[in-house]
Amino acid sequence: MHYLITGGAGFIGSNYVHRLLDRGERVTIYDNLSRRGATANLDWLRETFGDHAFTLIHGDVRDATLLAAAVRDVDVIVHLASQVAVTSSVLHPREDFEINVTGTFNVLEAARLVGNQPAVIFASTNKVYGGMESLIVEERETRYAYRDYPHGIPETYPLDFHSPYGCSKGSGDQYVRDYARIYGLRTVVFRQSCIYGTRQFGVEDQGWVAWFIIAALLGRPITIYGDGKQVRDLLYVDDLLNAYDAAIANIDQVAGQIYNVGGGAANQLSVWREFCPLLERLTGREIPVSWRDWRPGDQRIFVADIRKAAEHLHWHPAVGVEEGITRLFTWVKQNQALFTS
Repeated sequence: MHYLITGGAGFIGSNYVHRLLDRGERVTIYDNLSRRGATANLDWLRETFGDHAFTLIHGDVRDATLLAAAVRDVDVIVHLASQVAVTSSVLHPREDFEINVTGTFNVLEAARLVGNQPAVIFASTNKVYGGMESLIVEERETRYAYRDYPHGIPETYPLDFHSPYGCSKGSGDQYVRDYARIYGLRTVVFRQSCIYGTRQFGVEDQGWVAWFIIAALLGRPITIYGDGKQVRDLLYVDDLLNAYDAAIANIDQVAGQIYNVGGGAANQLSVWREFCPLLERLTGREIPVSWRDWRPGDQRIFVADIRKAAEHLHWHPAVGVEEGITRLFTWVKQNQALFTS
């Protein structure tokens, strides 16, 4: 099959491209190469598979004409290109809107008009649920916990877009869903929790697991926003890609569906109170941090209820938190030159 991966030079995208090329698929990467690490990821793919193993379209998802040309003979579109940081969306809301809403709309229109019904996989976010202030959250010694949602938050939980990023990703999320209902487009929305893994060039405002590891190894300052007890469910990138594969393999059965995908209740971790001891064991030293106030829209806890994905896609996370973090730590340690250039 022919896959078009928007944002294909990014963290998730380059990992998926590697997987697709490794099994002999035809791949087109559509990327504006604006993210740190994009060029290094492309170099890695070329070194592994050769200079002509994939097609690269250096383009922006805001360019509807170029996107329309890019989708002409593709079977699957995996739409990963986006503005990814809450903090950046607060500073630059118009840019956030244009990339995440207009860009996603352009992808959908290109898919609708091309005439061959490509499958569309959309990477949404748990931020569509907002701050979730109505939940009863219990504070424990090292973490927050849900009182009433032992399995995590299901897809039926009310949407409450909070922050420009939440609004823009949530708008794209609903457009993707509605294009299945109104136009019969074969779309699937994945509301993703904290995805982490190799090829992730994390920075302070996005990709916190990778950022803490990079900063700890390179001696860069780490700032904790809030009290460090906020909880996320971590999903290793290979497990996310397994979910993509399962949805594509069963696209006619799952078209129009929305899935919460994350590590689930078995793979949750507080962002510093529990992550810090693990990171200090890996580095072999104490890691100093500074503390600042909460950032807007930050959830005290988010854990995805992944039972729907398990039922429909026969999918479960296979990589546990400690194993996945150790893999990422080892990769960063072996490739520190990538983060100092």
